Amino acid sequence: MPGANWRHPYGPASDIKGKDNYPVVQIAYPDAEAYAKWAGKRLPTEAEWEFAARGGLTGKPFVWGDSFRPNGKWMANTHQGNFPNYDSGADGYAGIAPVAKYPPNPYGLFDMAGNVWQWTSDWYRPDYYQRLASTGKVARNPHGPSAPYDPAEPSEPKKVHRGGSFLCTDQYCSRYIVGTRGKGEVSTGTNHLGFRCVQDAPKQQAAK
Repeated sequence: MPGANWRHPYGPASDIKGKDNYPVVQIAYPDAEAYAKWAGKRLPTEAEWEFAARGGLTGKPFVWGDSFRPNGKWMANTHQGNFPNYDSGADGYAGIAPVAKYPPNPYGLFDMAGNVWQWTSDWYRPDYYQRLASTGKVARNPHGPSAPYDPAEPSEPKKVHRGGSFLCTDQYCSRYIVGTRGKGEVSTGTNHLGFRCVQDAPKQQAAK
């Protein structure tokens, strides 16, 4: 919608009053990056994001474990109903939800799946991890490719999105699955894309 931005997420007639506990949306990558820098933090790499999202669990399809709805419990804000025409809100919310309304992962992090996509600092390249694997070496804390490349739109610089959103459903996009990824041109702002910051641990002073 013309005129949509983080202050007016649904267009000029909307505002953010009463939404202090909602994730910021309609924010392009440079603005998310600038905010993180202002806050003394940064945006996570894709590898850092996934490490944090998994919360110490390895080989699991979801950030909370093996089952999408363990014991029938909703674990994330996703889409129910006929996509994209109708979201029934069976998980408690039709559309975006306030933060921390679903259980945290084992690291105590909320909303690492569903609700809104999150920017990472990695350039998007579909074959990046395949290339790493082809070296036969273990990649420790990779920081992404040096340049973006999307075969579908080679001229568009794109960054990696992670986590999925309230629009994700197995009818179309089940990217609340922790190992999946999305992509977005860096000036993109939408009502289901936000970000979170990370902060490096302070460096210890060398012993005298």
